Amino acid sequence: MSVAVYPGSFDPVTYGHLDVLRRAARVFGRVVVAVLANPRKSPLLATDTRVAVLEAAIAADPELAGGRVEVRTFDGLTVDFCHVVGASSLVRGLRAIADFEAELQLAHNNHELAPDVDTVFFMTSLEHSYVSSSLVKEIAMFGGDVSRMVPPDAEAAMRARLR
Repeated sequence: MSVAVYPGSFDPVTYGHLDVLRRAARVFGRVVVAVLANPRKSPLLATDTRVAVLEAAIAADPELAGGRVEVRTFDGLTVDFCHVVGASSLVRGLRAIADFEAELQLAHNNHELAPDVDTVFFMTSLEHSYVSSSLVKEIAMFGGDVSRMVPPDAEAAMRARLR
């Protein structure tokens, strides 16, 4: 069975992330969503909250529920985590050309570190191409409506954290 890792901070998970995850789940036998638990960073949502929000979104989605997608945390090199879970592919989402430039550099570096792990890019659907976790957090901080950008549990977690 082909295994892929979809890494990120998912702070918070967006509908764009879930769109990429759905596409990856159609291609790979198993997808491990790898939530970065980096103690040196200061995310808005705690790692356990990000995991819980992702798990709830996956459970609520008929295309993702059923056990072929799992959520785990990791710290360190993504390619090392790929080896731990037996993944031969890294999944990355692209919204625009600016994403591609940064992601291409990461993909080349990851290939240098682990030639046995390939990066696979999925284009985010047009309706989610404007969404980023950073923008979602900024909009939420100013009281804006993010309900069309993130799953309900992500919105609730952000609102609770921002209170």
